[in-house]
Amino acid sequence: MEIVPIGTVRSSRTEVTDDDWDRETSRLVLDATVFGDEALYGLDGFSHLEVVYYFDQVSDDRIERGARHPRNNPDWPLVGIFAQRGKNRPNRIGTTVSRIVAVDGSTVTVAGLDAVDGTPILDIKPWMSEFGP
Repeated sequence: MEIVPIGTVRSSRTEVTDDDWDRETSRLVLDATVFGDEALYGLDGFSHLEVVYYFDQVSDDRIERGARHPRNNPDWPLVGIFAQRGKNRPNRIGTTVSRIVAVDGSTVTVAGLDAVDGTPILDIKPWMSEFGP
């Protein structure tokens, strides 16, 4: 199985921190050697999209397979890696539902994405409340 990124996150945020992601505006730039503007046709009709991306800055020694204190706060109880949204996941895959700000050619500007500049994008999907919980 091979998963190839479809594009890259472009953001002013270059450092991984756990707070204030809701204030971020990022651009999802599709790989122009593979995708043209038509890959995003109709996406501007949605308010949100789900971004699937790869936590490429998480090193092997940081991967969690058990439980940890969320945000490394010892005052909070231990929580299993699959019961939290931490970045140190076994397969380093992240997902975020983000608000669409604009669609321009092969670029989507979104608000609230918790990924830093240069993060590889694996997929994007329109968010529809009918498919949510």
